[in-house]
Amino acid sequence: MTQGMGRLVLVLVTLFGLAACSGGYAPVAERSINSNSRPLPKSGSYTVSKGDTLYSIAWRYNLDYRELARLNNIDSRYLIYAGQKLRLQAVSAAVTKTSSAQVSLPAPVKPLSRKADSTPVQKKVQAPVAAVRAPVKPQAEPSTALTWRWPAQGPLLNGFSNTSTKGINIAGKSGDPVIAAGSGRVVYAGDGLRGYGILVIINHNQEFLSAYAHNSRVFVKENDMVNGGDKIAEVGSSGAARDMLHFEIRRDGQPVDPLRYLPRR
Repeated sequence: MTQGMGRLVLVLVTLFGLAACSGGYAPVAERSINSNSRPLPKSGSYTVSKGDTLYSIAWRYNLDYRELARLNNIDSRYLIYAGQKLRLQAVSAAVTKTSSAQVSLPAPVKPLSRKADSTPVQKKVQAPVAAVRAPVKPQAEPSTALTWRWPAQGPLLNGFSNTSTKGINIAGKSGDPVIAAGSGRVVYAGDGLRGYGILVIINHNQEFLSAYAHNSRVFVKENDMVNGGDKIAEVGSSGAARDMLHFEIRRDGQPVDPLRYLPRR
């Protein structure tokens, strides 16, 4: 190959590489925003850092915040403090199986004497006792009557994946409004969860939570009550390679596909 031909091949390879990385956000950047959930640590515990809330810790490890509170004897105020050590999973008690060698046979019955045999034995017959049970009240199903709405108006970039995005990405430009997808209480507003940038989490009805990530500005704080449709933030690129909104819905701590709940466009 001549020197001129070699230079031509080098230029073509360079141009092809640049074209592959142009337009949209690169797959590498997308992977970075998807690494937002973490496996449980081997210790099974977590030490609370400044800025953490019970909700953000539960979100980080795909846990139900109510179960996390119960496991650590935390009351319904869900207050935690920096330096507190939280258990993240229950320790299963080992079930000991009884071997056949440990099963003792009943002692042999001593035969009765003839005298005892000739004596009639009267057995006391107890009248059957009717079992009285209080009527069982059916447990009410958790309320799921939520009116969901789209949190941003941009086109859908990519859909739900339980193993990667755990939500959907909606395109937008910096400053576009982010609205609450339903009524509820703000339980987290901050940037302490890696991969989410500036994040807002709303608790809707104890069963459903929603999250709004990569914001440029946030207009709510923790414990604020919001209505569906209220502006809570603005689209940004915090923690992402482009301006967009990353939106998640979790039911009982587990990610679910938001498109199952959002109205069809």
